[in-house]
Amino acid sequence: MNTGKVYQSITKLVAAYKAKLVNMAEEDFVLTPPIGGWSYSEVYSHIFDSSLLSLVALNNSAKGDGEIKPTHFAVKMILFFGSLPPGKKYNVPKRLAERVKKINLMAAQQFIIDFELQLAKIYPLTDKANPKIKTKHPRLGYLNAKQWLKFIEIHLNHHFKQLGRIEKSFQQSA
Repeated sequence: MNTGKVYQSITKLVAAYKAKLVNMAEEDFVLTPPIGGWSYSEVYSHIFDSSLLSLVALNNSAKGDGEIKPTHFAVKMILFFGSLPPGKKYNVPKRLAERVKKINLMAAQQFIIDFELQLAKIYPLTDKANPKIKTKHPRLGYLNAKQWLKFIEIHLNHHFKQLGRIEKSFQQSA
């Protein structure tokens, strides 16, 4: 896995998330979409909160603070193909779902800044990390530092597509 390319992809995705906020009105940001589900606000709350938690797990793995456990074959395929299997609705683990809340635009921007700062600090550890040392993901099982980085990219991309579906639902209902 080329971690440099993954890192560049993550930074481009984060820039795209930031760009969506530029012309967003506060009242639109927190509005529940016509299709139901999360508002833009809740998506930003979830994706950057969980990405920060993923960086903690990546850091722990990179520092050798984990376990020697296998990564399931199906998870290796997700990481290899770079996306979650299509056509399936994924439920957020309960402890993460409880953390999702409606935040304002300023809080979303701060979440992004916090993520970027932590990513810049932790990313350099990735290539030096022992690939056998892994920490547990709530759904995917045990991931090493490089796998956590790839997961962050996949997860950011997954929810960026969700923002597109939310946007489309607002346009269709107008």
